[in-house]
Amino acid sequence: MSSNCCPNYRWVTGGGRAVDRRDEELVPVLIVGGSLVGLSASVFLGRLGVSHMVAERRAATSEHPRGRGNNMRTMELFRTAGVEPDIRKAAANLSGNHGIMQTDKLSGGQSRWLSARLTGGKPPEKDVCSTLRCACSQNDLEPVLLDHARRLGGDVRFGTELVSFTEDRDGVTCELRERESGRTYTMRTAYLLAADGPRSPVRERLGIGQSGGGDLFHNVSVTFRSKLLREVVGDQRFLVCYLNGTEGDGVLLPVDNEEKWVFHIPWFPERGQTLEHFTDTRIADHVRAAAGVRDLDVEVTGRAPWHAADRVADRYRQGRVFLIGDSAHEMPPTGAFGSNTGIQDAHNLAWKITAVLHGWAGEGLLDTYENERRPVALATIARAIEQAAREEHPGYAAAQGPGQSTDLMTVSLGYRYLSTAVSGADTEAPTIPETLRLQADPGTRAPHMTVVHNGDTKSTVDLYERSFVLLSGLSDGPWPSAAQAAAAKLGVPLVSYRIGAGPDFDLDTTAAHGTDGGGADWAAVHGVTPQGAVLVRPDGIVAWRSAGLPADPAPELTHVLEGLLSR
Repeated sequence: MSSNCCPNYRWVTGGGRAVDRRDEELVPVLIVGGSLVGLSASVFLGRLGVSHMVAERRAATSEHPRGRGNNMRTMELFRTAGVEPDIRKAAANLSGNHGIMQTDKLSGGQSRWLSARLTGGKPPEKDVCSTLRCACSQNDLEPVLLDHARRLGGDVRFGTELVSFTEDRDGVTCELRERESGRTYTMRTAYLLAADGPRSPVRERLGIGQSGGGDLFHNVSVTFRSKLLREVVGDQRFLVCYLNGTEGDGVLLPVDNEEKWVFHIPWFPERGQTLEHFTDTRIADHVRAAAGVRDLDVEVTGRAPWHAADRVADRYRQGRVFLIGDSAHEMPPTGAFGSNTGIQDAHNLAWKITAVLHGWAGEGLLDTYENERRPVALATIARAIEQAAREEHPGYAAAQGPGQSTDLMTVSLGYRYLSTAVSGADTEAPTIPETLRLQADPGTRAPHMTVVHNGDTKSTVDLYERSFVLLSGLSDGPWPSAAQAAAAKLGVPLVSYRIGAGPDFDLDTTAAHGTDGGGADWAAVHGVTPQGAVLVRPDGIVAWRSAGLPADPAPELTHVLEGLLSR
């Protein structure tokens, strides 16, 4: 369906951009910022057939190897979007690295592991996820996302910045400038997505305030080369190493396990330290002290300041403008939650904008983006701060001791939404529980089960992307016809699958019995009876479930969808 949200303009939802008779460029969605979150938003929108443009002020993708931790939920989203194989190829250099190590110095120091290395057996997420977490540095990940974004029709323009924007009833008029030539032009869009970082000019122009604890600590991130450091590290294939010595404190990260490294040196501007303090000589001496090797070869190749902070935007939406990623929230790097939270913001918003543009949801659905994602950011930041205190992150002087910490899998997978886009959610349940519970509670990520169709083995998580999905189990039950009737009446993309019966998906009986549902009853895993059904949103979140069979399932399902989609 075509959108009727902007009646004075000809919006296109796939296959390139449009230009009206006044030579004003038109695009349904304009993304400002083409880093990890902006490029991920481009991939997700492209997969859903929505034309869009990305304006990135940098001349190219990032050269700095940062933001490497892609958690299990992020990798599930990339897997479903078809990007995962290329990401794992790009991450090959770090495929054997695991865990966080803490020591006072690398050579001859006292060391301990803050998080366990995977030295054998299966990763803890194996039973509950469709895929595994992946360490892929930002400079390696961004080119992969860019390639997929463009292949999916994304119009990604580097060296382009947003100068100004004005919103009216029908859309947003944006003035863009090519930084090299200075040429300016106008872009008309239905929705503007601000993925323009923690100092977001879009957020500032909207006058959206922020709350939280503010700056927590500061670092200068240094890239350097050292061939001898590999011998010092030896077989300690960590992802991150905290150095808490009195002289060489900081955080060391391998880039290629050979000669490329990153070192985060604590920076104290409140003590009068300026960036000019961090000369090549001082940096090299600091790294040598951390290594415990006085004559270590150190060639500094780059440096950039960064700030760990606790800030959340007071609003995620103002009219047709949305904040995603760091423009919406800042958090400490511990746990690598920042970029993951931002990527999952983009995924949450992409299907909702698609639904409104394609005409099968009302504008009210877009309000649920803030209602769902802002509480997740607040809870995740609290968890990241606790971890920074517990791990004694170099440069961070915690105001108080750490509280009870929630494990990585629960934070990454266990969050739950409470909004009008979820029916029947437990309003008393916390945004992130203390322990992981994935039993198809409305508002949570739908459970992973291994299933087989025509010899093809996949996860149920792979089924959720382009439409609503209704799961049921009775081979001759009424749920498939109810789904067909509701989809036809509302014009909503909705497919029905029977799990463990009939021609749709059989349970993988070769899978191990466990929490992945291998050999288990699909209904028990999803918290319903064999006569029940579970409705899953395009983002893999359980929207509604019926424990049993209602008297007339088609009208009930139709009514539920109308409420979920603000019809």
